[in-house]
Amino acid sequence: MSQLLWPLVRFLLLIEVAASVNFFHHRYEQLVQALFNVHNECPDITRIYTIGRSVQGRHLYVLEFSDNPGIHEPLEPEFKYVGNMHGNEVLGRELLIQLSEFLCEEYRRRNERITRLIWDTRIHILPSMNPDGYEVAANQDPDAIGYLTGRNNANGVDLNRNFPDLNTFMYYNEKNGGPNHHIPLPANWKSQVEPETLAVIQWMSRHNFVLSANLHGGALVANYPYDKAQEQRSRGYQRKSNTPSPTPDDKLFRKLAKAYSYAHHSMHQSPTCGEQFADGITNGASWYSLSKGMQDFNYLYTNCFEITLELSCDKFPPQKDLEKEWLANREALFTYLEEVHQGIKGLVSDENNNGIAGAVISVHGIGHDITSGDQGDYFRLLLPGTYTITASANGHRPQMVTVTVGPAGPSLVHFQLKQDTIKGPMEKKAPATSLSSKALQKKVVPRAAHKKTQR
Repeated sequence: MSQLLWPLVRFLLLIEVAASVNFFHHRYEQLVQALFNVHNECPDITRIYTIGRSVQGRHLYVLEFSDNPGIHEPLEPEFKYVGNMHGNEVLGRELLIQLSEFLCEEYRRRNERITRLIWDTRIHILPSMNPDGYEVAANQDPDAIGYLTGRNNANGVDLNRNFPDLNTFMYYNEKNGGPNHHIPLPANWKSQVEPETLAVIQWMSRHNFVLSANLHGGALVANYPYDKAQEQRSRGYQRKSNTPSPTPDDKLFRKLAKAYSYAHHSMHQSPTCGEQFADGITNGASWYSLSKGMQDFNYLYTNCFEITLELSCDKFPPQKDLEKEWLANREALFTYLEEVHQGIKGLVSDENNNGIAGAVISVHGIGHDITSGDQGDYFRLLLPGTYTITASANGHRPQMVTVTVGPAGPSLVHFQLKQDTIKGPMEKKAPATSLSSKALQKKVVPRAAHKKTQR
């Protein structure tokens, strides 16, 4: 009898959740009010802050969820969602508002999954990176919105073509030698980016983000780096003939993209929006080459792995479709967020147990390193398998360990580096701590086919 009643119970719970959420397009003032409403309802687990202003002076507000808002807790990964980078691609903006309300409501209801996420993750939500462009798009006749109207910021600049081009340096380094991570920015980079781009870059520099997604519209696919092809190709309609431009973490990025596409109601079911994407995912350059994009910049300048989510065929879906789109994306938003808890993480310290910031974590066989944060903690996303990991820092002897990563959560691998008083060969396998995360992680406190979609 219980098996027969369970579908009905789930349906009633779904109605209850849906009824508590307002599904409408939020103008700027309404968006701000919605964020502050969430904060007022859940003040103990949220914080609102601004990372800067748009060209026209609108705040770029971020809503943070954490059991200790405003504080980075060692070994707790930081995650971000960014919406509405293109002002006329609005579904991501609305989904992030709904996600914020849902997180608050379900935490108050003591939903175990949501509670664990907020206890173990520092979540940052930027619903609109381009509020000026949104207002332009929203002012149009809903039945006659231009395909590109409101896409750019108030200076007419496409923000997803406005980040410093680090791919060119990376591709050169791959052939000639040089760093494979944290590529230095050009000396004059600040004069070449828009206020919104500058704000996001500085935001990335202040937080050691581990995983991110950038929400777009106009197609239905999870797009992963690199976006820029090593050899530029035409953006003609025969996109499938383009050559992929994989990162050293290509298998991991494919898994991250599939996590979203298969948790989504229909993204994995190709064709979608008139285009064919196997598993609902694509390498960016394989689709079409894009220079100066945000997801490549995340990977090459920071420790953060970011993908781009194209969430709807319609860039500005009608209001009546918002609830349906929320239900289609809700599980995928949480499934992807939970992907931040995989691979390895740990502390890099010196002989006096002081955290070492900027220590380099290298994985043998994967040509992309990451670094430890200000307190010495690091996070390295990896697929299940056995890896040889090396931690190194200036003035210290490198340390190497072999670790097996499982599918159920990150393995804890701590490094304690000895001072390099006498330069000598690297220690082959100094002892390091490798424990299951469950043992140490717990806290005591409870595009239409004829139109070209552009990311």
